[in-house]
Amino acid sequence: MSVSPAGSGPITSVDDFDLSDTSFWLRPMAEREEAFRLLRLRDRPVFYAEAEVTYAPTGPGYHALVRHADILEASRHPDAFCSGDGGATNIPDMPAEFAEYFGSMINMDDPRHARLRRIVSRAFTPKMIKQFEADVDAAAVRIVDDLLRTGPGCDFVTEVAAKLPLKIICDMMGIPEKDYGHVYDRTNVILGGFDPEFGGDDLLTVGERLLTAGMELQQLVQDLAARRAEQPTDDLTSALVNANIDGERLTMQELGSFFILLVVAGNETTRNAISHGMRLLTENPDQRDLWLTDIDGHTPRAVEEIVRLASPVNYMRRKLTRDFEMNGTLYRKGEKAVLFYWSANRDERVFADPGRFDITRDPNPHVGFGGPGPHFCLGAHLARREIGVMFRELLRRVPQLEVGTPERLLSGFINGIKRETAEF
Repeated sequence: MSVSPAGSGPITSVDDFDLSDTSFWLRPMAEREEAFRLLRLRDRPVFYAEAEVTYAPTGPGYHALVRHADILEASRHPDAFCSGDGGATNIPDMPAEFAEYFGSMINMDDPRHARLRRIVSRAFTPKMIKQFEADVDAAAVRIVDDLLRTGPGCDFVTEVAAKLPLKIICDMMGIPEKDYGHVYDRTNVILGGFDPEFGGDDLLTVGERLLTAGMELQQLVQDLAARRAEQPTDDLTSALVNANIDGERLTMQELGSFFILLVVAGNETTRNAISHGMRLLTENPDQRDLWLTDIDGHTPRAVEEIVRLASPVNYMRRKLTRDFEMNGTLYRKGEKAVLFYWSANRDERVFADPGRFDITRDPNPHVGFGGPGPHFCLGAHLARREIGVMFRELLRRVPQLEVGTPERLLSGFINGIKRETAEF
């Protein structure tokens, strides 16, 4: 499949675009913002037909939930809006063969979801994350050291934004440094979307590429887990493979799927938040100047504002387990609903002047880590820590750093930046 050209004219009504059409995600960001604004103005969600893919049957379509209130309400009722029937990370139903690699707890419902989350969550409490603080700090220092040695003109994404979350996640799991590049490349394939750079323009092979990337990542951690079962260490893989929480253990398949979720969610999303954050500072020098007046004091709210506007994950999908009425709309059992977090984080009903980057915004009830309920991001504490530490180090040592025009990932699922040139 060749990617169709972006848009066919200005967006003045909801009839001018289709969220299921690849060409929509090629449109300039201002046009996408206008499209979602028009969707939020409607009394009822628009129902979209699903795009055809070769690796899954074409489904019945989906309701596009774009308002903050609707996404909160759906998230609070996981019994009605389920994640496990066909998966949450894709609009088409996930084929059975994909579940071996991508059937992690993000694509599950209780009680199985609760069981897995109970086992793995002990590694992600604020107390546990505090143990990694020194490692995050040291990694950020080394990244900026390398940036200063490399000099201007390098790619900010690969040289800065991607390095910190990749190193921390791999170190947590005990993945050796020689495998960092392999993990990075495989996650790019998994979240490559429709982007031709990652083979997304060839629908005939997209399923094969996803399965191969998943298999390779799962094999990497399962081999490590087998060694840790024999010789335990102090890394997360060892803790998980030897964990016995109320008599429950992870199977090797569950461990592999969790690792894929961890490196994809914990690496790609934080990388994109940092990339978007630097772009926001470049475009809003007044906010950079304000942040520099009190770096430590402004960092917590600045991080929340970066996550709100970045919204690295555009959406998650749910399927109705029963009829459910919400804000005047009846959703029928078996129908799909797609929760567009990116749109909710720009909802004029909740955020004053929502397009403005304001590092002092308070309150800031964004859904950049997902909505309330059992699927709120398990790694939110770690992500906040990584983003905050990276920007503190950059602002202290390279306060003049700016980035050029971003090269965006062609994806409806991930709001990704592939490259942006660092200048300082």
